[in-house]
Amino acid sequence: MIVAPFGRFTEGRVPDPGIARLFTRENRWQARLDVEAALALAEADVGLIPKESARAIALTARIEKLDVKRVLAATAEASHPLVPLIEEFARVVGSKHGGWVHWGATTQNITQTADVLVLRDAHRGILRLLGAVLRSAGTLAGSAADLPMAGRTHSQHAVPVTFGFKVAVWIDQLVAHAERLERLDDRLFCVLMGGAAGTFASFGDKGRQIEAGVARRLGLHPMRVPSRAINDGIVELVLVLAQLAGTIGKIGKDVYSLMQPEFAEAFEPVPEGTVGSSTMPHKRNPQLTLDMMTMSAELRALAAPALESMLHDQEANGAMTALLEDVSASAAVLAGDTLARLDVVMDGLELDPDRMRDNIRLSEGMIGSESLMLALGEKIGRQKAHDVVFEVAQEAATSDTSFVELLRRDPVVGATFDVDELRELLDPSRYLGMSVQIARELAATAAAVADRLEALPGRVPLATR
Repeated sequence: MIVAPFGRFTEGRVPDPGIARLFTRENRWQARLDVEAALALAEADVGLIPKESARAIALTARIEKLDVKRVLAATAEASHPLVPLIEEFARVVGSKHGGWVHWGATTQNITQTADVLVLRDAHRGILRLLGAVLRSAGTLAGSAADLPMAGRTHSQHAVPVTFGFKVAVWIDQLVAHAERLERLDDRLFCVLMGGAAGTFASFGDKGRQIEAGVARRLGLHPMRVPSRAINDGIVELVLVLAQLAGTIGKIGKDVYSLMQPEFAEAFEPVPEGTVGSSTMPHKRNPQLTLDMMTMSAELRALAAPALESMLHDQEANGAMTALLEDVSASAAVLAGDTLARLDVVMDGLELDPDRMRDNIRLSEGMIGSESLMLALGEKIGRQKAHDVVFEVAQEAATSDTSFVELLRRDPVVGATFDVDELRELLDPSRYLGMSVQIARELAATAAAVADRLEALPGRVPLATR
């Protein structure tokens, strides 16, 4: 019997996590305009540009007010990532105030700070997705806390566990990644506003005040040294997302294996109408978990170029900046898409308890050999007991006689335990350790962390509009 007690997922498609939309050209350009507005207002605060001009710049900093086609054409001609946008922005602001646009800033001051704003929205979206996953995982761990199954190490039967314990392992890693993401705040969400080489030379003695004003309006942190060669906060985000991808890939691999007909213990949800194979109508292919493993590999592979982007030569290298800009955006989008699939799997995972029990019995009691060995060890010593049980297990594996029968015949074991005692020692349900308790503890942890993550606001309001 297959048990499927959960399930928001009924429409046959993975919901759009919304991360990719954050990295559209228009949204990234809007973020750049937001930074330009914050810069102008901060400069007006210290008297570097006229207040009237700063207000005009801030009021005009909306992408819908610009001629995007003009910017695209100019970008193709100028081959520069920002100047055409600034020129169009200044044109729309008007001749009286447009000359103060981008005053004292260099391109990376605007583009990197804008990227951080977009990454902050993506970061919050990823955390909320993680919250949804943990909500489903906690429910699953709690409901399957005492459902016995074969624990497997090196792909072989080890000792019994519960399915809830298996999910607890997943939860523990996911919670750790959530905490890592939350701790990135001070290092990731920083404004880069030091001018051409990070010395504030173009801002005179007002540099720190301008930086603080921009940071306050954008809800970011100042940098200790506003160097264009410092990008470790963004790199760290990619590395944490790569770790998250590793866990998601592991979960996908677990479910993928358990779906094999030889196991048939757990199944990802298959909405009505889904086609598994173009030629084999019977197939129930693990489409979502295959996606998860593929995307996990792609995201983990981004760790190397992210680290490579730290190799700025001297005060800045545009190639390293461009590399990290692409890598961080790709990592965020992949993380969102992978988590969306994991959420569907966690929410709709179908379990077959009967098959789990059948699979435990495949070894005819040998999965309980550790329990027996420890009990026997109390009588004759651990190593001698291990040798005795090992010899009997090897004979059972290569003969037609059952493990229990061979144990009963063994002069050492047979003299120590009767048949009822042997069966009790080999009963998988009596040798679950703390599986049930751990599963329930992690179910509660998942729910608590989900409460925190799902309560995060979608976007941080800017003080420039």
